[in-house]
Amino acid sequence: MKKNTNHQGISALSPSGGPDASGGVGIKICGMKYPNNILEVASLLPDYMGFIFWDKSTRYFDGVIPPLPKSIKKVGVFVNESIAVILAKAQTYDLQAIQLHGHESVAFCTELRLAIGNDIEIIKVFSVAADFEFELTQPFEAVCDYFLFDTKGKLPGGNGTTFDWTVLEKYPSTKPFFLSGGLGLEEIDVTNAILTTHLPIHALDLNSKFETGPGLKDKILLSKFQHKLKH
Repeated sequence: MKKNTNHQGISALSPSGGPDASGGVGIKICGMKYPNNILEVASLLPDYMGFIFWDKSTRYFDGVIPPLPKSIKKVGVFVNESIAVILAKAQTYDLQAIQLHGHESVAFCTELRLAIGNDIEIIKVFSVAADFEFELTQPFEAVCDYFLFDTKGKLPGGNGTTFDWTVLEKYPSTKPFFLSGGLGLEEIDVTNAILTTHLPIHALDLNSKFETGPGLKDKILLSKFQHKLKH
């Protein structure tokens, strides 16, 4: 599996205590698919669990979510989907968050916010490369609860590759965000390093690096990551 570990210069990001000052960064485990595996992973009590409702994904979810601890927020992941379908899935699966992984506009997010109210979180995803312009995120701040920064790749997500996190030093906002893109045990040291910076990281998004197959997560690897993560 291709990976990019070009995180040289991460120490250039300004330290200021980061999210540790507020009790530790959250964990989102995305791309869940199989009921028994969902329950195994849920026993680790991540903050979020993600279910992909994009039918072109190998992690496409079309089953039944078993009862989860109330502390775990269920996230529905959508790619250029209609608001009607998002609303239907949110009701069917009792979603607490909506993740928009396509080319959704500010107007779309505004309409979605009006439709779902303020009780369901909206997470807008941006695919990041070296030339990413963070100014593009600013119009979304008023209508989204969080951003998610993922590696720009062939697929909307789950590509298993990281981006150069030093790009984040250009982030101009205090809007909290999820950090995604090929996070795994091999990246734990640099992950811990970035958590000591000024960046408003709300949660880490874990997916393909913790799989034994599409949608099938390795509980032991996830537990090791949690243990090594400095909260």
